[in-house]
Amino acid sequence: MGHLDGKVALVTGGAGGMGSHICRVFAEEGAAVVACDTGFDVEGRAGMDPSKVQAVVDQIIAAGGQATAVAGDIADMETAERAVQTAIETFGDLDILVCAHGILRERMIFNMTEEEWDGLVRIHLKGCFAPTKFAAIHWRANRDKGNRRIIYFTSSAGVRGEAGQPNYSAAHAGKIGLSLSNAEALERYGATSNCISPGASTRMTDRGRGVDQAADAPSLTASGTAMDPNNVTPAVTFLASDASADISGRVVGTTGNKITIWREPEWEQTIWNVEPYWDIDTLFELMPQTLELQGVGPPPRQFP
Repeated sequence: MGHLDGKVALVTGGAGGMGSHICRVFAEEGAAVVACDTGFDVEGRAGMDPSKVQAVVDQIIAAGGQATAVAGDIADMETAERAVQTAIETFGDLDILVCAHGILRERMIFNMTEEEWDGLVRIHLKGCFAPTKFAAIHWRANRDKGNRRIIYFTSSAGVRGEAGQPNYSAAHAGKIGLSLSNAEALERYGATSNCISPGASTRMTDRGRGVDQAADAPSLTASGTAMDPNNVTPAVTFLASDASADISGRVVGTTGNKITIWREPEWEQTIWNVEPYWDIDTLFELMPQTLELQGVGPPPRQFP
């Protein structure tokens, strides 16, 4: 206990799923928490419901912790700035940003509408950019303190892809790229940036293609099992703490009792040409030989 004593954290998606678990655990570990959420349904289509995020805050306060709520769309620039300013004005600073919000709008690429693409990518990806921008402004102006933390929730869909989730896959790959950019740009201001790729049963995974939709939702019976969302929070708490100062620009997988570190894409083979540019016929001859050394086709699917 006490791993986050004195810290101030902004958690988006704080009303449901893993976000609410993170809010409560952060408060238990000593952080003051700003919980931000819309209260939308899993597709992000229902109306705003501030009562959901306020309920999480009320639980934290009733347990003796410090918390306040911000109801709004974190992908909206004004809401993002308001959320960051709420942390600073209410608790005096902002040390940790966790973006755990998200929606699903699943469709095969040939059936997906423009709205389904734009809406999901906006909420997932712009919803990370917007609060990060305003947090970074504050950290740049107060660079002497250090030990600032950014944690985005990504997915194996962003690393390996998922056939029925082209928008979701693209947005989560974008989060990884944004996190890598943050890690480089904000290191001088004492901030690290990492992604969590979780595996847990929540209302989002209840919609999975392998889930029996006629049976009880898996998230209702996940408590105490390997798929309990509470299994994700220890790794998130570690990345939010001062102890993780040397970890930045990484993707950390968390599923049950297993924690993994993802390997970034890297060169597997190199072929050189002594001439200033490649001859097309030569390349057609050499490329198949090079690919044969590694095995043609996509890598086997792995999940954290």
